[in-house]
Amino acid sequence: MKSIIHVDNSGFFRKLVQKFLTQQGYVVESFNLAKEALEIISGGQVGLVLTGLSLPDMEGEEFIQRIMDYSFNIPIVAFTSTESTRTDDELIDLGIKGWVIKSGTWQGMLLPLVHQHFVAD
Repeated sequence: MKSIIHVDNSGFFRKLVQKFLTQQGYVVESFNLAKEALEIISGGQVGLVLTGLSLPDMEGEEFIQRIMDYSFNIPIVAFTSTESTRTDDELIDLGIKGWVIKSGTWQGMLLPLVHQHFVAD
């Protein structure tokens, strides 16, 4: 079964996302470091990547670019802390399928993107 990989610098937020998506029936693996997540991603069996844009070991943009460079062909959804840091076009140019603002309503924004872009096969 394919999993969702979630990489974020906040352990608290990783736990919230993992619990929420697990309750929706998804298998979620959470990572603090992008390099650890890349090792799992390169092994296959990943149906979606969720990533923050500020990670402890590399910027989210670099992490996304590495996934794209390896041509893993895995959909990526980004988490952002605010609406003002990047424009919609800048995020799309990175190659992501969508983004979710870390706010009180993130679950309602995340779930449709996961349902739409998760690759089960």
